[in-house]
Order: sequence, then C-alpha cells, then structure tokens
Amino acid sequence: MTAVGHTPTPPLSGIPGDLAAFAAEHGLHKVGGRPPLLRYAQQTWQRRHFVVEIGRGQTIGAQEGSRLGLLWELLTPILWALLYWFIFGYIIKTSRGIENFAVFLVSGLFMFRFVSGCMQLGSRSIKKNISLITSLQFPRALVPMSTVVAEVFSLVPSLAVLFALTMTTGEPLRWQMLLLIPTVALMCVFSLGLALAAARLVFEVPDLDNIIPFVIRALMYTSGVFFSIEHFAGDGTLGQVLAHQPLAIYIELCRSALLEEVHVRAAAWLWAVGWAVVGFGLGFIYFWRAEAKYGRG
Repeated sequence: MTAVGHTPTPPLSGIPGDLAAFAAEHGLHKVGGRPPLLRYAQQTWQRRHFVVEIGRGQTIGAQEGSRLGLLWELLTPILWALLYWFIFGYIIKTSRGIENFAVFLVSGLFMFRFVSGCMQLGSRSIKKNISLITSLQFPRALVPMSTVVAEVFSLVPSLAVLFALTMTTGEPLRWQMLLLIPTVALMCVFSLGLALAAARLVFEVPDLDNIIPFVIRALMYTSGVFFSIEHFAGDGTLGQVLAHQPLAIYIELCRSALLEEVHVRAAAWLWAVGWAVVGFGLGFIYFWRAEAKYGRG
C-alpha cells in the first residue's frame, strides 16, 4: 500500500474488512488499483510533462540508425505527397472539379496520416511499454497519450510542407489560415480518445491488432482524402453520413482554412467540437475502467 495523503478513499476490494477500514481512514490505496475518475484525470493532468517527454523520445528513437535522422520527418511527407498526387491526380484523376488539387490532396493525406497513426500506435502502446507499466506506478493513460504527442511532433514538419505548398500554388495569404490551429487542436483531442480506446481494445483482444489496418484502409477511402465527397457521393444520405464523420470533418476544415475554393458551414465547427469532446470523453472513460488490469497479464 502507498500513502497518498489524508483524503478518504473507498474500501479496498479483496482486503479484510478491518484492514480495509484502516486503509480508508489513513488515505491508503491499493497499488495497481483504479482510482476514482476525477482523481485519475487530475493525476493524468499533473503528469502531462511526462507524456511530452515520452512522446519526444519516441520520435527521436524512431529515427535512430538512419543517416538522415530527423530530416526524414520532413522528407517523408514530401515523398508521400508526390506518390499520392501521381496516383490519384495523374492516373486515377480524382481531381475533377477541384482547382488546387495539390493542396486538396496533401492536406487530406497529412490529416488522415496523423489520426490513423495515433490509432495504430496507440493500439500497441500498452504491449510495447509493458516493462515501464510494471515498473512504475502512474496513470496508464499516459502511455497511449504519449503516442499522440509523438505523432504531433511528426505532424509539425508536415504542416510546414503543406503551408509551403499552399503558398507556391498561388493561394493568397488570408486570415482564415489561422483557423488551421484550432482545427489541428480539435483533431488532436479526438485522436487522444481514439488512441485510448484502441489501446484497451487491443490489450483485451490482441487479435484486433490485425484488424486495425483494415479499418484504417476503409476510413482512408471513405473520408474524402483523395476526392471530394460532395462531388462523388452527392448530398444524399450516403454523402451526408460520409461528410459528417470525424475524419471528414477535420479534413474539410483544414482545406477550408487553406483553400479559397473550399467553403464550410458554421455547423462544421460544432461537429468538430462535438466529435472532439465525445471522442476524448468516451475514450478516456473506457480506458480508465480497465486501469487495474494493465500490466497484469
């Protein structure tokens, strides 16, 4: 047992009554147990700097052994942009009806790669960091959350490439470009919830790790990454469903910030905020409910 102060705590399950009452009276809690949700959220927030450091370490560690090192963080998005522009813009020609297809495509690609990266890395985070989890006592939510931070570090060079592309393709400098900041912030909040939910799902059902790549691929082709949902799916029921799913919302807001030709209604921002709040809230609670299981096999 570990002392945490003099705040009364609920009786401890699995401990004799007299001992449990003594522990509750003196503010002791069971190591590896699940604290109340509010306290758990407070503990997570208090250790937010730990998340940043882990995320930074993951970003640097991913480039170890490479001669170009962190330069790949800049080269990777450029190479992906060229590849997908050639396939979808030149061969398949999904650029129909879109004036600045280069920015349209690259913005969708970079936003999608960020969210899908958070989901995939988050799903494997518990297993990958099991030695850390079994060695130290801290809110386990910090582990999948650190993968989102690592993806943020990787996203920054991508945004620099995206902005440079926007300027070189003739888009005027507009105040609306500042809206890219809240768009990315809301997308990060949503991705935190996604990473937390995926982490618990794969921890409890390891075989789901093999399904996630298929889910990501399905989302890629239904989120308007390479094409205009309005142009190809229309404004019927299918088009409305596709246009209001979270990835499509964040991609569309990103494009509206950078491209004069893309306009979104104010309701899109309500959807973006709603998806961020609901996605993070549900993901955090879902992960917290299994807090006592992580690292116990």
